[in-house]
Amino acid sequence: MADFNDAKWYIVHTYSGYENKVMTDLEKVVENRGMQDLIYEIKVPTETVEEVGADGKVKQSERKIFPGYVFIKMIVTDDSWYVVRNTRGCTGFVGPASKPVPLTEQEVQKLGVEKRVVEVKYAVGDEVKIISGPLEGFSGIVDELDVDKNYVKVTISMFGRSTPAELEIGQVALAE
Repeated sequence: MADFNDAKWYIVHTYSGYENKVMTDLEKVVENRGMQDLIYEIKVPTETVEEVGADGKVKQSERKIFPGYVFIKMIVTDDSWYVVRNTRGCTGFVGPASKPVPLTEQEVQKLGVEKRVVEVKYAVGDEVKIISGPLEGFSGIVDELDVDKNYVKVTISMFGRSTPAELEIGQVALAE
């Protein structure tokens, strides 16, 4: 029996403006047919944008990051493929000859489809040690930290000079 760990993210192409309709229709079908063990998550990635209107007022609105696409975390079987492919407004999977091609882990992270929870045990001002990458073994002081964007700025003492370095959060650990 397949489980959640076997599920991968796929992208489905839709008619423009049908993304939310495809998402809600798919969610209904999954529930009605009891397919929660095949189709786990359906997303239309959005971002909040601030726009200044003609009257000078700032208003916030949701904007689709990838118009015309819906992201689905699923296990591809004949049944799940058929359900997704035959959803009204859906034109097919992204991939050669509409054959579903899963996103790689790197693509999932870069596209921000899935949020990973990262526990950071250090803060600005702390001394840290670089544990991977070309600067492995060096120590420095944390200047800036952005968990959402997965980066940390560290000032490292190299060759008698202070050198700033921008690293991924996982490349740095609290100095012992």
